[in-house]
Amino acid sequence: MAMNSANGDKYTNTSDPTTTSFRRKLNLSFKHRRRGFSYIFFTRIFHRKYLLFLAILYIIGLITCAGPLLTILNPPPPPKPGSLYHSHELFQKLWPEIQSDNSSTIQLSSLWRYKRKLKEQRACPNATAGWQPASPGLRNYLIVDANGGLNQQRSSICNAVALAGLLNATLVIPHFDLHSVWKDPSEFADIYDEDHFISSLKDFVTVVRNLPEELMESYDFNITNIPNIRVQAWAPARYYLDEVYPVLQEKRVVRISPFANRLAMSMPSHVQFLRCLTNYKALRFSSPILNLAKELVSRMTERSLNSGGKYVSVHLRFEEDMVAFSCCVYDGGEAEKLEMDLIREKGWGKKFKQKNRVIAPGLNRINGRCPMTPLEVGMMLRGMGFANDTLIYLASGKIYMEERYLAPLREVFPLLQTKESLASADELAAFQGYSSRLAALDYMVCLSSEVFVTTQGGNFPHFLMGHRRFIYNGHAKTIKPDKSKLVVLLQNTSASWDTFKDQMELMLAESDRKGIMVPRVKKSTRKTSIYSNPFPECRCLWESLNASTRADLYI
Repeated sequence: MAMNSANGDKYTNTSDPTTTSFRRKLNLSFKHRRRGFSYIFFTRIFHRKYLLFLAILYIIGLITCAGPLLTILNPPPPPKPGSLYHSHELFQKLWPEIQSDNSSTIQLSSLWRYKRKLKEQRACPNATAGWQPASPGLRNYLIVDANGGLNQQRSSICNAVALAGLLNATLVIPHFDLHSVWKDPSEFADIYDEDHFISSLKDFVTVVRNLPEELMESYDFNITNIPNIRVQAWAPARYYLDEVYPVLQEKRVVRISPFANRLAMSMPSHVQFLRCLTNYKALRFSSPILNLAKELVSRMTERSLNSGGKYVSVHLRFEEDMVAFSCCVYDGGEAEKLEMDLIREKGWGKKFKQKNRVIAPGLNRINGRCPMTPLEVGMMLRGMGFANDTLIYLASGKIYMEERYLAPLREVFPLLQTKESLASADELAAFQGYSSRLAALDYMVCLSSEVFVTTQGGNFPHFLMGHRRFIYNGHAKTIKPDKSKLVVLLQNTSASWDTFKDQMELMLAESDRKGIMVPRVKKSTRKTSIYSNPFPECRCLWESLNASTRADLYI
């Protein structure tokens, strides 16, 4: 071992203290170097992440600060006049003035100033001339399904009679479809007087209750087995004569379902006469409806003796489903929005969530498509000059949040009445659950009022305005507010009561003027149809019935 060490052998003596110390220092130096590298590596990563974090914070700060700054420099446009519902705020502000307003009020007996000017007309021909109802041995039969609510069904019935006359067919009493919204299982005889209907039309169109047995047998006694003809909407007379009449001649029976809006409004004069005859004479409500309606009118008249037995009727469309369908926004906040979304989804599925569906509550309100609230109706009528002791009949279904929304109208007009307040529970028991029968009661009470107020479009006001024109010598005696102007006034919470009244009086005068107007249009629509404007087409029928007879037909 000593020789190896002295000769400088390549093997080192591990027991040498100097060598061991050197190795330890070398190992420590290497470890420190590795730790240094790791420290630098992780420090650099940390710095990069820190810088990235700071950069993100900086961007967030810019966005946060820039948002308000941009809003200040470039503020969003103010809401368009009439786009927001502020009627409740205006009412609260003006209520003290409304209560203390003792200015002169209008008298119902002298409200309507415009009269229809009777121009010289051609003599009316003999109504039955040229009509030859089909003989029993050569009859062809027309079957239609009337769908929709009360007045859409009424339209279908009138059109069915007109079409039967055009095709020289025998009409089978129309069947009523069970509507998914109305859910009323009533049949024709539940709503209308069947015997009166058949007898009123016998000189023009033959009407039967059922198909003859030999025809029923060929279709296994099931009307739905009869092939259904799908007809385009608003089909003209030529379409029926070219497409439907040949099938009728071959098969002896045709069925059209659905039939609502399947006949053009513009028709030859003798076909239009059948529409007039059906709507204003043949369609009389059934005895249960007519008897209770007479009683309700009598009670309204008794309660309005101070105004000569005259009263005001209002058709209000502020039911839950109507508010939801309109997509309009009122003062219920987030709770109202959630509730309306649920109602829309329940009633119409995904219809309102389709990609191409644009929901614009503000635009709907500006365009006059939002249902008026009871509060808005009350303000409008008081502004027009109706005293707070005016007797008002409210025709409506179940009002959305009735306790909340109806209270202001009752404050403004404490004598407000409905069919539920006029009739006992026993009297209404047979009508409950039948929306069309309840609507028929409202229809009759509104028909007999001195003033009718319509607040929303639809078949009910259009038919009623036409019916009133027919009874009251061409004047609809109807207040039809310009809702596009009204919403602008109701949004202006700084308006004074006097300013609001001035505008309402002008709106009333305009309704009076338009009440006698006969629209001149190239293309007839529901708003300008014979059902809304019976003259001049229904003039000959009107002249054939004296005033007392016209009234007796309905009340």
